[in-house]
Amino acid sequence: MKFPSASEIRKVRKGLDITQAQLAAASGISQSTIAKVERNTISASYATIVKLFETLEEMRNTNNKSLTAADVASKGVVTVQCTDKVRVASDLMKTTGYSQLPVFKGDVPVGSISERSILEQVRQGKTMDEIVETSIARVMDESFPVVTENTPMSTITLMMSNCNAVLVSRKGKIVGVITNADMLKMI
Repeated sequence: MKFPSASEIRKVRKGLDITQAQLAAASGISQSTIAKVERNTISASYATIVKLFETLEEMRNTNNKSLTAADVASKGVVTVQCTDKVRVASDLMKTTGYSQLPVFKGDVPVGSISERSILEQVRQGKTMDEIVETSIARVMDESFPVVTENTPMSTITLMMSNCNAVLVSRKGKIVGVITNADMLKMI
């Protein structure tokens, strides 16, 4: 296992929202030693640094196992309707910075549209003028899978290897979305 520099211990610990005392209790290394390592006032042994990073990694894995979809999902899902024109999706993508959007029919997810699916229309020989006036239903891809908000992140991580996003529901209503960008925030 390759470890970052000792100066990264504080950053990793803070990113996991762990106190020095919690890290000390889990690693068996005193809190004062951890504080000195983080301030770079001592040059800790290789064994101490290894132990701290291994403990942080174990704590990260434990935290990630207990995370649920509700903990990670972005709220306020930006959607388009299947009856909208591609122009609506394209404009939303430009203004929000998203590269993909879920497509709904009323309140029900029925597909997805992405920059890639729009550009695929260009590769098929259609002009941009034709594409932007086309109904989203004619160019959309499969819908993103839907999970409940208490679905463990370990399950969602596996799902994300086969899809670009996962919609999160509460009592049948979509309340969030998890994308690759949300997954990267966990690192």
